[in-house]
Amino acid sequence: MVSGIRAYLRSPVHPNPEERIRHQLANRKSIWLDIVQRAIFSGDHPYREMFRHAGCTFEDLSSEVERHGLEPTLERLHGDGVYLTHDEFKGKQPILRGGKTILASTSDFANPLTTGGLRAESGGSRSPGTETRLSTQFKLYTEGYYHLAARQFDLAATKHIQVKPILPAVAGLGWCLGCARIGTPPDRWFSASGPAADSAHYRTLTASLVAMARLHGLKVPYPEHLPPDDFSAVAGLVADYRRQGIPCHVNSYTSPGVRVAVAALEAGLDISGTVFSLSGEQLTEAKRQTIQSAGCEVCDRYWIAEVGPVGFACQHLKGRGIHLFRDSLAVISCPKKAPFSDVDVDVLLFTNLLPSAPFLLINADMDDSGVIKPVECDCVFRSVGFTDGAFDISSFGKLTGMGMTLVGTDVVNLLEDVLPARFGGGPGDYQLVEEEGQRQTELVLRISPRLGGVSLQAVEEFFLAEIRSFYGGALASRVWKHAGALRATQEQPVMTSSGKIMALHLLGSSRLPDALKSNGS
Repeated sequence: MVSGIRAYLRSPVHPNPEERIRHQLANRKSIWLDIVQRAIFSGDHPYREMFRHAGCTFEDLSSEVERHGLEPTLERLHGDGVYLTHDEFKGKQPILRGGKTILASTSDFANPLTTGGLRAESGGSRSPGTETRLSTQFKLYTEGYYHLAARQFDLAATKHIQVKPILPAVAGLGWCLGCARIGTPPDRWFSASGPAADSAHYRTLTASLVAMARLHGLKVPYPEHLPPDDFSAVAGLVADYRRQGIPCHVNSYTSPGVRVAVAALEAGLDISGTVFSLSGEQLTEAKRQTIQSAGCEVCDRYWIAEVGPVGFACQHLKGRGIHLFRDSLAVISCPKKAPFSDVDVDVLLFTNLLPSAPFLLINADMDDSGVIKPVECDCVFRSVGFTDGAFDISSFGKLTGMGMTLVGTDVVNLLEDVLPARFGGGPGDYQLVEEEGQRQTELVLRISPRLGGVSLQAVEEFFLAEIRSFYGGALASRVWKHAGALRATQEQPVMTSSGKIMALHLLGSSRLPDALKSNGS
């Protein structure tokens, strides 16, 4: 990690990142075909087996792309079996095409055309999570998106405040470094990191890397650690700037951003005019309205660890969607049954177009859904060429709160096997529901009343301990507990399958009635 960051810090900033993005957009088809020819058709690759099953040679592929375009070709390939589900990518399910098993692991989809020193981890299972190696060239290219955001939101003339966790989560440090390199670093960095005794090693490592960046001349702020379940310091700082007539821009995960707005409302602080750029979890209508009720604007950002930046929103979209970064990704959607339910969702499928992308993915399903349609606005992102957007983005196979994500199938095993073995009962007696609380996303652990006098505190503590044993779960459990985002209750289960109720709530409250009807409830 240190070696990768040092190489990144020593690399020069591109003199014209917008022109590089325009060039990539104009040549995306030929660039992608070159990647596929060199990385897939010139060797032994799982995707080559899928193309063989589809009866598609490279010449066929090249002709199809030139005649019909990239996205229409990808849609046809998906129907012919050239795709990758989330569980196939994670190695949780075998890849079956035409009755034949294609042997592959996550590492087989790492991009062979690039190597990376910067490492990030994602996952949520008891097995090792997905290691994403980010090359210096990939980080340098994505700085172009930071440059566009800085122009769109005039970050040079605002107080730029970040509310994101420290390591082992890398998003906070990565955003600070990228923004500092283009001359618009955050003025302050706040983190809900948990008690010092529990996160001292991560605090030390984060501070060391910040110090290294400062030695390279970057004005990266040291993280300031918030008290438990208390975001009033951030709200007070924004209000102070507001009184001085200085505009603010808050970069945060979604729930912490909402908590800042709620803290201001509860304390009667004026933070109006502040722009919140939020990522890490679904920006629901309730969250959006809460921030707007404080007189603020809200914009969404969409990132996937294995894919990279998917798109940013401008103020015109008002937190309802994002401009898709079509230079680095081709994104299509197709209908799919959500796991553990009969609900249809429009699953988003991602194809990497950059030679420096960490993974080589074609029609990869990351358990997210959304609607793709043109965007009509007059903003920096659209002026560069990002004319398509993704709207109503949500996760149907993962639980996400405070920016921390756990894979749904792993949580179901905990609910249906591990908890009953410890406290009694069986499948359906424990349900984890993602709800829209007044201040943040809340995870409610429901326990059936038929289990009698079970201790809610004991179940909650055991649940958090088990989450900590998940790969990457230590950070999730610490952040959830620190922010008061998890609570256990004893109430009648809504449905007989914990997986179904979890999947339905992840679809969002606006879709719940129809989803329940489709399951005969």
